[in-house]
Amino acid sequence: MKSSTSKRRVNDGFNREIGWELRPGGMLVQKRDVGDASSGPMIKIKVSHGSYHHDITVPAQSTFGDLKMVLSHETGLEPKEQRLLFRGKEKEDEECLEMAGVKDTSKVILLEDPASKEKKLEEMQRNQFILKAYEAVAKVRAEVERLSEKIIALEATVRSGGKIMDKEFVVLTELLMMQLLKLDSIEADGEAKVQRRIEVRRVQSFVDMLDKLKAQNSNPFSNSKDVASVNTKWETFESGLGSLHAPTPLQSSTKITQDWEVFD
Repeated sequence: MKSSTSKRRVNDGFNREIGWELRPGGMLVQKRDVGDASSGPMIKIKVSHGSYHHDITVPAQSTFGDLKMVLSHETGLEPKEQRLLFRGKEKEDEECLEMAGVKDTSKVILLEDPASKEKKLEEMQRNQFILKAYEAVAKVRAEVERLSEKIIALEATVRSGGKIMDKEFVVLTELLMMQLLKLDSIEADGEAKVQRRIEVRRVQSFVDMLDKLKAQNSNPFSNSKDVASVNTKWETFESGLGSLHAPTPLQSSTKITQDWEVFD
């Protein structure tokens, strides 16, 4: 049986509202605010939480909500994540320990709320998923960093006019493409997805760089600043071939007459 409460204004010197609580048995007492249990006898409660046991000392007039607040510091579980059972029944936060029959050395069972537990499990799995993606991207980044050192060495050789076999460019390009495939196979979300995208762009930039170096290596003068200017001069022939203008029509040597010859 739960106790009923009511409020009325009394002249206690502070002109404030006093809450009254009707306890089982018909006793009317002043209702105590939650957390205001500093006075009264203290009791030690044995709280069982899985394989852990906690000895909690609280005022006898505390509520189960007050007990949850104390247990949150001991277990790391927020009050809303806790379920307290006494004598096989779950207790509400506003229920008083003393009124529920909790005494010194009484045993209370603490359970984690199933919804909260499932939410934490999902969060843990999500964090593991993100961590796995981070590690995979970092592994590819380390390999790309190693390949980039070779690309820089090739660039220095090409810039200095040295000749490099095309096979060197082909092999490095294939190795970079393998890293792109690895990045594409990584399932990532959130910040890990951003890091993967950054690394993809980095690899693509190295592939483009190799293509340019390969072209320059094949044709050292392709990037020369002195570009040859070709001027085309047209020669005009009498027939008009090669001329930019149409040729003047030639006069025909055939003479047309209108003299008719009569046959028998």
